[in-house]
Amino acid sequence: MGTTGVLLVTNCVVLYLLLIVALSSEFTVTGLSRPVLASLGGTLELSCQLSPPQNAQHMEIRWFRNHYTQPVHLYRDGKDLHGETISMYVERTELLKDAIGEGKVTLTIFNVTIDDDGPYHCIFKDGEFYEEHITEVKVTVTSSDIQILMHSPNTKGVMLECHSGGWFPQPRMEWRDSKGEVIPATSKSHSQDRNKLFNMTMALFIEASSHKNVTCYLQNHLTHQEESINIVLSGELFSWKCVWMWIMTMIASVLIAFIVTYCVQQYLIYGICSERFSYLLKGSVLLITSVLAIMGVMLILHREQRVTVSDPRFELDTLWLEDISVILCMLIGYIIKLLSFIYFRL
Repeated sequence: MGTTGVLLVTNCVVLYLLLIVALSSEFTVTGLSRPVLASLGGTLELSCQLSPPQNAQHMEIRWFRNHYTQPVHLYRDGKDLHGETISMYVERTELLKDAIGEGKVTLTIFNVTIDDDGPYHCIFKDGEFYEEHITEVKVTVTSSDIQILMHSPNTKGVMLECHSGGWFPQPRMEWRDSKGEVIPATSKSHSQDRNKLFNMTMALFIEASSHKNVTCYLQNHLTHQEESINIVLSGELFSWKCVWMWIMTMIASVLIAFIVTYCVQQYLIYGICSERFSYLLKGSVLLITSVLAIMGVMLILHREQRVTVSDPRFELDTLWLEDISVILCMLIGYIIKLLSFIYFRL
């Protein structure tokens, strides 16, 4: 009975010691749960620590991105193994171990690039037991380089283009009016340069009767940093359309007044039954009909929308319309000149 009691006590002590060892080897790894923002070209610090706190000098501490065998930084056997680091992080990392006795380390990454964006795994390994924590890194850069380019005004309005380069991630971009309300963009596009920075382009077609004060607005949705540029459009930019209408109205008014005056004069001289007055009346009707028909064609061409504003051929179509308008105006002048010559020869 005494031997059995001794064996039982011995087994209990052994099991207790094994339990203590097992419990002392278990831990979790903690760190930031929210994404860490890093400025392009700056310094990034990522921390993780053991819970409960304990000495980690004898442990393996590994930081890696997507592949366990490709460490960003590796600490083992009490020293940093820089030779194991993947090429893009060579001489760019440092592991701060001031609090390693409490199980806390901080990885420092220098000269942050766009490629540093993404998840980072921190692993503490003690023998065969290990735990990890994943921290998400968001690289950001905001650009103040914004330009608004204005195309040559035409009879329909003016096209504005806003350009801004050097953003990451892709920013929010929109047009706003003087009240801060969003104006739908005519078109938007973006590209990435060799450094993976976003170059943004946004166009807006301003009609003669619409907005005169617009702002190109960009925002980094991670840092909420904003950049904007404003342009105020003078009413003189849209005066061509008014001038065109004024010219056409003056031509029609002067032409009708001239024809009526001349017909009255010929009627008083030759009478209504004369052959000369008959030719004159027919020519006048032909002239007025021709001018009104040409003006009608021009009005239809200006009011009809053949190509949408967002179409790349929109400006070409507008230039074509302006050329046609000039040609038709010249045609009206030629008809007036020709019939005037005929009138004075009668």
